[in-house]
Amino acid sequence: MHSAEIKKVHFIGVGGIGMSALAYYFISKKIKVSGYDKIQSSITSKLVSSGAEIFYEDDITLIEDINSIDLVIYTPAINNENKQLTFFQNHNFNLLKRSDVLGDISNLYKTIAVAGTHGKTTTSSMVAHILKTAHKEGACFVGGITSNYESNFLLGNGDLSVMEADEYDKSFLKLNPDSIVLTSIDPDHLDIYGTKENLHNSFLEFCKLLKNQNKFIVEESISKFFDENLVYGFGNQCNLRIINVKISNGKYLFDFSYEGVIHKDFSLKMPGIYNLLNAAGAALACIVNEISLDEIRIGLSSYKGVKRRFEIKFDNSKITYIDDYAHHPNEIISLLSAVKEFYPDKKLIGIFQPHLFSRTQDFLNEFAQSLSLLDDLFLLPIYPAREKPIEGVSSDVLLEKVNLDNKKLIHLPSELFSHLELESDFLLLTIGAGDIDQWVNDLIKYLQSR
Repeated sequence: MHSAEIKKVHFIGVGGIGMSALAYYFISKKIKVSGYDKIQSSITSKLVSSGAEIFYEDDITLIEDINSIDLVIYTPAINNENKQLTFFQNHNFNLLKRSDVLGDISNLYKTIAVAGTHGKTTTSSMVAHILKTAHKEGACFVGGITSNYESNFLLGNGDLSVMEADEYDKSFLKLNPDSIVLTSIDPDHLDIYGTKENLHNSFLEFCKLLKNQNKFIVEESISKFFDENLVYGFGNQCNLRIINVKISNGKYLFDFSYEGVIHKDFSLKMPGIYNLLNAAGAALACIVNEISLDEIRIGLSSYKGVKRRFEIKFDNSKITYIDDYAHHPNEIISLLSAVKEFYPDKKLIGIFQPHLFSRTQDFLNEFAQSLSLLDDLFLLPIYPAREKPIEGVSSDVLLEKVNLDNKKLIHLPSELFSHLELESDFLLLTIGAGDIDQWVNDLIKYLQSR
């Protein structure tokens, strides 16, 4: 891909979080962008306001001046029945997957790649924000909408890039990383990998892409799987260690010990031990790229998070409502631990939408155990995304395994309200990676009406 020769790019699946960031990149280069997505969203609306031409029907006649397209980019979520994909394949257009294009861009910068089955969006957004506040960011691609910038793409004049290294479809093997942060390697995407051993081997293969092992950064609980790496966490063996943690006024106060030297007075407004670990991983990535501890301190203290990652949507003296993207059992456990740490006296009422039939099948018992940490559970039908139903896998089956007295399968927000009318002091959670975020506004309106 030679961007200097490209005048027009067409995206199939432009509304995806990764695809839209790429679209912004090309728009920033004054390249004409068109795109298709199944649904209109806030993401596609913002792209249109930035100059993109977007349509929502799979119809090639809607593409203006189709023969002027120099590059077509598509996501693995697009199936072979897509008419546009078929047309461009049959007519020999320059057709690339999103991961191929991101890999090409990674060659243009000193790329900090953030990988892991959990934590990569928050960690990469922290790195991007630190670089931004230090005025050293290049092109930063984040897998979520940052609350600081209301965007998933940042562009500056620096030579450092931040990219989420997505393990799905082995996309991360296309990158050319200068630094790697590895946050976790819990089993996931077993529909792709088959076994956790295959997933681990893919992460090992990814980490071998790194030329300089002094820039290979690993969270402490998984450092045993690797030979040469820097480690972050709470343990004495860590190169960057989190120490002296306190909670004050709704935020963490803590210090870092880096190579035996203590650096004081760091703060983070994001609850959860896992977010302290994400902050340490981001800090160590910045340190090895010559960002000072003072610049890191400023960045972390002003970091506001990512949309749908412990995002507080409503809060008063009696009721708090938090929306979160957690869609794996371990993520749900981490989320609920953080909630209980910061809101120890609240009754926890959760609304969960399982994401993918295959993931629900693979972790059925683990989902049941994690959801049993709630006080009350309202379960939605499984969000299929790219999948077809699997016989014997349903939310009813999952609900039966959850060890709670107060649990119910629901389909509409209104089915929840009659139960909430009986509650006066509680914390409400919407949890999941599907379209449960479409419930958020209705829930906020209901809570405001009280």
